[in-house]
Amino acid sequence: MATKHEQILKYIDELPVGEKISVRQIAKDLTVSEGTAYRAIKEAENKGYVSTIERVGTIRIERKKKENIEKLTFAEVVNIVDGQVLGGRAGLHKTLNKFVIGAMKLEAMMRYTEAGNLLIVGNRTNAHELALKAGAAVLVTGGFDTDESVKKLADELQLPIISSSYDTFTVATLINRAIYDQLIKKEILLVEDILTPSSETAYLRSGDLVERWFILNKETTHSRFPIVDNQNKVIGMVTAKDIMGVDPATAIDKVMTKHPMTVNGKMSVASSARTMVWEGIEMLPVVDNHQNLQGIISRQDVLKALQMAQRQPQVGETIDDVITSQLVGVSGKGKNDEVYRCEVTPQMTNYLGTISYGVFTTIVTEAANRVLRSFKRGDLVVENITIYFIKPVQMDSQLEIVPKVLEVGRKNGKVDIEVFNEGKLVGKAMMMCQLLDRS
Repeated sequence: MATKHEQILKYIDELPVGEKISVRQIAKDLTVSEGTAYRAIKEAENKGYVSTIERVGTIRIERKKKENIEKLTFAEVVNIVDGQVLGGRAGLHKTLNKFVIGAMKLEAMMRYTEAGNLLIVGNRTNAHELALKAGAAVLVTGGFDTDESVKKLADELQLPIISSSYDTFTVATLINRAIYDQLIKKEILLVEDILTPSSETAYLRSGDLVERWFILNKETTHSRFPIVDNQNKVIGMVTAKDIMGVDPATAIDKVMTKHPMTVNGKMSVASSARTMVWEGIEMLPVVDNHQNLQGIISRQDVLKALQMAQRQPQVGETIDDVITSQLVGVSGKGKNDEVYRCEVTPQMTNYLGTISYGVFTTIVTEAANRVLRSFKRGDLVVENITIYFIKPVQMDSQLEIVPKVLEVGRKNGKVDIEVFNEGKLVGKAMMMCQLLDRS
């Protein structure tokens, strides 16, 4: 039987989009404590199908798919700009497809404003009214109010009119930043993006006999299977090693490995890859927050996904992307020497005007990664890094990074890195990493 927490989440998920939710109401409807209802609503918010807005409350919104992540709901816009909803609250769950800045005459402004848009404009009441009639929501900047007739129209059309104390430029920057952050999130591969769903997964149930393992082994040619109880919660794992020499009539519960290692669907693929390499595991069950089986991932799935991710064009640049793009390979003194050059830009510095420790770490790590890839193709995860900051490096300096591979094995690699500025040693690092085979 599902827990009260799971029942509440299911109840919220089945509510129509746009429905207002309250802790007290859910507690009353489902006969649970207000604390339980509050925790479930918070989890639903984290999962992205409700949104809490100050002075408005919590509303059910449409959960965005990854391919539609660059679009925002009006409810999210309210939170981004610290806004106040003046009217049209019933339409907060709707998704905007474009925002328009009203910095022109009224007639010209309306040529750009269409249904599903968000018009960002100051205290121009005529523009507010015309935008609503065109099917667009309105964001009033500068903390201004609007006419009561406009608020009434917004309620009738179910199109939000929002007021923000920020100026137009700041509002546009905040919205752009929110979209940009979501695009970066879109790039990061999660386990839920590559898992084999439970509907296509072969698994055993508590109470099955060992002979069931042989049947599944013959059907799938796999040797590892998760075991679930009658509530679909993962309770164990069984492999060929566990059933070796065991009577087929033995209950699977007797031979399974209890409390197996699992991963959550929201975990990054890179993180799960490290777990699999570190523990020497070929397959992992994927579970939700309540240990319910969602599917499985194999080492092969993970490595294939990491390879695909490297081939994808960059959509949004992370801080690491900005730093590593500055790293340029140059010819070293020796024939096989690899040397990299990097300019210290103002963005890479700390409050003292010298290169930040985080940036320095990223530079030496990237240089080590690149030199290791010339020895062994594949992905890697950093296991340990020791850095010595010998001298401060000021902005606009040219750094020379000289990585030397000390040892490369089948599973491990060791690299010594020296960093020079104008021929003087300014930093040194030793890095050890785990190598991921692509076989």
